[in-house]
Amino acid sequence: MNQNSLPQPLETVFSESKSEDIFRNLLPVMCQLLQVDRCFLHLRDPETRLHQNFCWRQNPDLPDTSIEGWEPEQEWEKEDPMFAAALRAEDSIFVEDIETASPSVLNREFERTNLGHRALVHAHLRQEGLLWGILQPAVFGKPRVWSDADRLVIHQVVEKLTPIVIHYVKTAIPSES
Repeated sequence: MNQNSLPQPLETVFSESKSEDIFRNLLPVMCQLLQVDRCFLHLRDPETRLHQNFCWRQNPDLPDTSIEGWEPEQEWEKEDPMFAAALRAEDSIFVEDIETASPSVLNREFERTNLGHRALVHAHLRQEGLLWGILQPAVFGKPRVWSDADRLVIHQVVEKLTPIVIHYVKTAIPSES
């Protein structure tokens, strides 16, 4: 793999025609390629703060963050520094171990209680200062060092996924009548 090409399994996912198929098929491929336990895709409308989650887990005993349909977003930024950073359109966050991460990066208790993982990537899908989604591969039970190759794959996926997510959100969000 070079700087410009995605691994073949990801190229196959992105060749799907329907956004929802891309989202559902992307998550297990990300889990396999990155060797993580769970990956979810949080989609959001920055204007209405409605959100939806797609989730895939290696083990059904892991927490499932899936949300069918659109729901109002909570003000997670009040408790979650990573979500606040995402809303400010800051760079994606790579956490090797929630147990040793700085409180300025994450709220350890929030992560333990709500998500249960030990290491994660909080990859921000943003455009023109607006947050449209978060891709979150995560490892449970042990720390994880994110390699340069991991970071490259995540960066490439975020670049390719962001316009698809924006189009999907703009067309799938319930309109106010």
